[in-house]
Amino acid sequence: MKKKTITFGEIMLRLSTPGYTRFIQTNQFDATYGGGEANVAVALAGFGLDSYFITRLPEHEIGESAVNAVRHYGVKTDYIVRGGDRVGIYFLETGASQRASKVIYDRANSAVTEMRPDMVDWEKIFENADWFHWTGITPALGKNAQDCLKAACEAAKKSGVVISSDLNFRKKLWSEKEAQTVMNPLMEYVDVCIANEEDIQKSLGFEAGSTNVEAAELDEEGYFNLARSIKKKYNFSTVAITLRESYSASRNGWSAILHDDKECSHPVRSTRYDIAIVDRVGGGDSFASGLIYGLLSLNSTREALEFAVAASCLKQTIPGDFNLVSKDEVLKLVRGGGSGRVER
Repeated sequence: MKKKTITFGEIMLRLSTPGYTRFIQTNQFDATYGGGEANVAVALAGFGLDSYFITRLPEHEIGESAVNAVRHYGVKTDYIVRGGDRVGIYFLETGASQRASKVIYDRANSAVTEMRPDMVDWEKIFENADWFHWTGITPALGKNAQDCLKAACEAAKKSGVVISSDLNFRKKLWSEKEAQTVMNPLMEYVDVCIANEEDIQKSLGFEAGSTNVEAAELDEEGYFNLARSIKKKYNFSTVAITLRESYSASRNGWSAILHDDKECSHPVRSTRYDIAIVDRVGGGDSFASGLIYGLLSLNSTREALEFAVAASCLKQTIPGDFNLVSKDEVLKLVRGGGSGRVER
């Protein structure tokens, strides 16, 4: 039987400038869809899991288009609530070389921000489920989203479902103080914590050693200590921290560390990839989905870590939010097939 996974959050209309054009020079936008938990749901469906996505979307045609966007890739949409007036929007300008990418949100009063816990039967949703995933973006959307998320976590925990959270701090949505006030209590439900150093610092209030991401200088031992600290404080079963070395908007080093109760009782670091970036949006979500798949389906947590890093490496070569790679492509990269030669 396929493993059943659930994600809950917002899917948005993504309007991106073509190529590397700037907001102020373009007269058209490429329209796709994306959002943290939706991205994870699509990737998990692509890896062959029974993947469900929960959100709230308007009944009009744009809402239906958003539903179709994830359904097209095999995501189950049975539990999506219909209602409200707006689909959230984000605008993306893709950076290059020393010019950073930019995101502008237009998501206030979107349908999911008006969603109430009683609009869904959470206990039914988590029947026979294996995994529930959410990100720190969802509670940043306001009190209604926080109430729904808490109800979801309570129902998942009651059903014995593994719960993962990607902390995903977004400064355009809330302050560090607001994030820490909301996120710290939610950690009691979390089994698997996924983050980068900024997420941990701003969402939970922990310092990340002497790492300087923009200078591409990583304090590996500082990350190991950070993983140990948050695992101990919140009693997580697993902590995964992504490590990005930002040489420029076009070239990043990419790896991760993992610390768990099983194989990696001492933190370990993955293979490191040097990526020529095509689209880094969704890179963290692709890591999360790779880790979830690996922990559910592979033989060891070390294998799960390597699968997650390879999956997210490949995602960052694909335009759009979604990671449209197969598990076989990921496993090929894990085994050393990363030359980029044409396959004939």
